[in-house]
Amino acid sequence: MLTRTCLCLLTRGEPGRRELLLGLKKRGFGTGKWVGLGGHIEPGETPEQAAAREVAEESGLVVEPQRLVHMAALTFLFPARPGWDCSADVFAAPDFAGEAAESGELVPRWFGVDALPLAGMWDDARYWLPRVLAGEQVRATVTFAADCATVARIVPGSSTAVAAAAAAPGSPAALRAPGEAPGA
Repeated sequence: MLTRTCLCLLTRGEPGRRELLLGLKKRGFGTGKWVGLGGHIEPGETPEQAAAREVAEESGLVVEPQRLVHMAALTFLFPARPGWDCSADVFAAPDFAGEAAESGELVPRWFGVDALPLAGMWDDARYWLPRVLAGEQVRATVTFAADCATVARIVPGSSTAVAAAAAAPGSPAALRAPGEAPGA
């Protein structure tokens, strides 16, 4: 059974100067990586409620669950570590209250959406995050390689952008991130 998780993408600023809040993970799953705010969905919670709770716990910011916009449904598979398999509902937060503050779990930092620290994030982020930030809805299953760090394959769901990028699953073209040249 997949562990159910959520992510909440908080952005601020005007078009052309938008920023995304990420957190440098201090402990737990993904330690040392820049991650979106989020975590496990607790029994009895909706994904939206969990996203709002996780944002508050990890950054001190307040988001209203009913204002979240569902942007992606992702499944992450780790064949070498099946206990890590999870699904993630990804939400965009059109507004929030407060100032981001460090927590026991992460150090928050704002990044320009055109200057994301993709090399310091989970490998999958480069394939779906820019699309979601551009307003596209994404559905995909991401399978990680034996190293549990590198994306081995992405199988698209209903997103036409991800479907186009993965026209030939398993081929290098299937794994290109936005703007990445063939054979890169």
